[in-house]
Amino acid sequence: MKFCSLFVFVLLPIWSLSQCDQWQQRVKYIMHIDMNVETNRFTGKQKLEYWNNSPDTLTRLYYHLYFNAFQPGSMMDERSRRQGTLSAPGGRPDWDGRVRDRILYLKPDEIGYQKILSLRMNGKPQTFKVNETILEVIPDKPIPPRTKVTLDMDFEAQVPLQIRRSGRDNPTSKVRYTMTQWYPKICAYDRQGWHATPYVGREFYGVWGDYEVSITIDKNYILGGTGYLQNANQIGYGYEMPGTRVVRPSGNKLTWKFLAPNVHDFAWAADPGYIHKTRKVNDSLWLHLLYKPTNHTAEEWESILDNAVKALPFIEKHFGPYPYKQYSFIHGGDGGMEYPMATMLIGPGAWLHEWMHSWYYGILANNEGLYPWMDEGFTTYAEDRVMAFLEDKKGFPFEDTYRSYFSLARSGREEPLSTHADHYNLNWAYGAAVYAKGAVFLEQLGYITGASVRDKILLEYYRRCKFKHPDPDDFIRIAEKVSQIKLDWYKQYWIYSTKTIDYAIDSLWEDRGSTKIRLRKIGQMPMPVDVYLTFKDGKKEMHYVPMNLMYGEKPQEDTVPGKVYEPWKWTHSTYVIETGRRLTELVTAEIDPSLRMADIDRKNNRIELKW
Repeated sequence: MKFCSLFVFVLLPIWSLSQCDQWQQRVKYIMHIDMNVETNRFTGKQKLEYWNNSPDTLTRLYYHLYFNAFQPGSMMDERSRRQGTLSAPGGRPDWDGRVRDRILYLKPDEIGYQKILSLRMNGKPQTFKVNETILEVIPDKPIPPRTKVTLDMDFEAQVPLQIRRSGRDNPTSKVRYTMTQWYPKICAYDRQGWHATPYVGREFYGVWGDYEVSITIDKNYILGGTGYLQNANQIGYGYEMPGTRVVRPSGNKLTWKFLAPNVHDFAWAADPGYIHKTRKVNDSLWLHLLYKPTNHTAEEWESILDNAVKALPFIEKHFGPYPYKQYSFIHGGDGGMEYPMATMLIGPGAWLHEWMHSWYYGILANNEGLYPWMDEGFTTYAEDRVMAFLEDKKGFPFEDTYRSYFSLARSGREEPLSTHADHYNLNWAYGAAVYAKGAVFLEQLGYITGASVRDKILLEYYRRCKFKHPDPDDFIRIAEKVSQIKLDWYKQYWIYSTKTIDYAIDSLWEDRGSTKIRLRKIGQMPMPVDVYLTFKDGKKEMHYVPMNLMYGEKPQEDTVPGKVYEPWKWTHSTYVIETGRRLTELVTAEIDPSLRMADIDRKNNRIELKW
């Protein structure tokens, strides 16, 4: 007995550190950028302090050079044109309509590039080679564990025509510069090693750190982006403190100085025609809106601030506090794309989705290449839920999301959610899986654990894993600890397979004054089952059958009288439930009227008896 007690005592600290407490690398960027708005080129000096907090000795370093994707014959170009030869449902080409084959026809002054002019580590020149969007550095000395090195880089870049995310001169929005993925960025290194992923059009993964960024640009340009403007009273344009007289330095250019603590990327946009609006939400948070009324009205754009102020208390209650002092909604050159403390919007319609990314992309920040569903899917779930709050929408707010997943599941083109973001065969399948099936994961989790328990899981996930790059195992273990239900089976079926759920009411009969109902599992994915019975006198009963792999059960979720059964073994195709009331008293029997279980054929979920 003493041995067992000691065993538990020793292991408890290990268990307590098992979620989101692994080592992480750390960075500090100091960058000075000088932009030429006539040539659309800029020069840059970058000082990068890099902490190797891993237990490994590093013999290579890797950087992303994202702009190099926007050149004819690049991996992004080749893949996009390949997608154009494939058909998505409906017969349309599968390529991204924003990219298509446009990269192939870029002229020399329209392409993007990042050229490394020099690189020194701890003051000594280093050997490096460029493989399109990846820079490989061969240090003159290995970097031991738990040490810091300083890397100094001189580089120059050309901003491409707006193709995807980054770029200039979008003809629709007429925004001059959308500066995202714009600087040489160190690749992430974690327990799985280096993530030197070439840029072919998908997602991102960065290292936590602090950014000091100075941007020198023509003084009539207005900027917005990540971080806190340090010289606001010299810049003006609505950033200055109220009542302050702005005194700009002489010359044709201004230098904007930003500080961004504890972020994993830095983005900005610039245009001389931006309208800048601000809103103080509370003592610790300012919202910024920068837009041009080119494709939407000023009223449409400025409604973002009103809705954001209204939504924030609900968001923080259900998904965790926003930890930074500012957030900027910025009219950019492409779609909607999230960045720390900022989002780029082609129009005001996507503001909520992109803002919710601040929690899942910005603060939790999993590896989006390997686990894009944990970012896009969780964000889509949060967006649906917050929008239902804003619109005071009653009923089930996830109809469109579930419908998108059902279309994917029935298409025959589904790939597992565990597929790397860059490696889906179809862009269409990627979108439906990552956004819709990823969102269904959370709402369906509420069906398994109970909605109130799922909400506690999300808050505990945020609390334990913010700023720590969680992975699916981290989330599942936190969910298991909060719910006291085993959930590894859920991860395996929903994430690592394309098996589907289909339960049916098979038959009903009366036996000695009681009614028996046989349920049938048709799909290959097992689930717990809620069955609601309604009787002629208006009374209802809820019959709950846990699934044996759960080793637990959810709490009762409503006031309907309930009966809990022994678990249904996943190997068994049928299960019989029973009510003490006569068959002739029964009006309806329905599996999961809440609609949360993603049953691909709901026609066999309900029986209505007309006596």
